[in-house]
Amino acid sequence: MTSKVMSMVEAARLVRPGDTLALGGMTLYRRPVAFVRELIRQGTGNLTLLALTAGYESDLLVGAGLVKRVRTCYFGLEAFGLAPMFTRLATRGTVEVIEETEASIAFGLRATLAGVGFMPGQGWRETDLLRVRPDVKLVDDPYSEQRYVAFPAIHPDVAVIHACAADRSGNALLGGNLAVDWELSLAARKTIVTAERLVEELALSPVEGLEGRADVLGICVHAIVEAPRGAQPTSCYPDYPLASEEILSYVEACAAGRFEEYLKGFIG
Repeated sequence: MTSKVMSMVEAARLVRPGDTLALGGMTLYRRPVAFVRELIRQGTGNLTLLALTAGYESDLLVGAGLVKRVRTCYFGLEAFGLAPMFTRLATRGTVEVIEETEASIAFGLRATLAGVGFMPGQGWRETDLLRVRPDVKLVDDPYSEQRYVAFPAIHPDVAVIHACAADRSGNALLGGNLAVDWELSLAARKTIVTAERLVEELALSPVEGLEGRADVLGICVHAIVEAPRGAQPTSCYPDYPLASEEILSYVEACAAGRFEEYLKGFIG
């Protein structure tokens, strides 16, 4: 196997200013928090943030001033309320918001995987979403009188996915709740996997009781970083649960105007 293992510092340097950065995981589960920490340390900014759902780590990136544009269908902290820094800066107009839904992100990624400029679907018809997204067009079906919404292809520059385990060639096990991580790994120009642990030849056998083979294939992966507890304070089943107290501490710090203080502790 060709080893793709590198340090977190080296992996974060693969993200360039102005990139579209896609973050894997779902809400407060299996988010690449350790990678975001290093990215904030390096100060790589002017980013377009793409996520099916954006949460804690995404809010830190926005609050740190590294994100100019957000593409997601949800940005929040589940039971802990709204994402405070995104809510604040988006309301001020400091961060541009591109309206997305599950359908527009899924179809946009599918178009990229299919090598076409758009993917037709029936979502958004008869809604005002077409008014706020003039780049999304209606197209005629050449085989019927039906009209469809043409969702444009989405091309992430870098996708970052946190895994339960990975081998040195890039095969990764996600441990359930895949979200759109498989699609992100295939659609991105560069895919980085941070993993709780490195193992041998993951694609050939189950690992430590987790059933199934690799969810992300090494052929799509450019870099592997071993990052134990790299999703904390979000959860990573079955290794550890959500650190609720830390999420609450973050929300309270933002509410008290102490985001900069919290961020300093986070990257320190």
